Amino acid sequence: MNKEFEKYKGIHPGAVLGRELDKRNLSQRPFALSLMEHPQTINAIIKGKRDMNTAIALKIESALDLEEGTLLVLQAYYDIKKEKQKSLHQKRPNIDHLRESLFWDTDINSINWDKQASSVIRRVFERGNISEKKEIVKFYGSSKIKPIIKDMSNKFRKEG
Repeated sequence: MNKEFEKYKGIHPGAVLGRELDKRNLSQRPFALSLMEHPQTINAIIKGKRDMNTAIALKIESALDLEEGTLLVLQAYYDIKKEKQKSLHQKRPNIDHLRESLFWDTDINSINWDKQASSVIRRVFERGNISEKKEIVKFYGSSKIKPIIKDMSNKFRKEG
């Protein structure tokens, strides 16, 4: 893959295509028609609503004089990123053991349990009951929780 496109790993290839068309001052519709593709297809790809398939990728790469396979490689990296994000959302505590009211200000199903770990731990240890605290300890492990609890108690001492 061309080094110019290395930085786009994980980004939908349609975004890269849109940028290339803009950079070359090409309009989507005439470009799509020159490829013998429906303009709606190219537009959906550029908006990230449709994945790039091999046939279209090869046509686009040829028309824009891009290295063969560049857009397919970008599609593969984008697919990998999507799968990783999907598996992140599957890694969560058993929310049956957590009251939704504990997270009154957000949808409990949209919490990124990894990125928001510190906030979740603080919230549960400030307002949660014993079973909720046990679930969070089981999910995150005591080594991740202890420093946060220690920080909370230090702040409490300073305020008190």
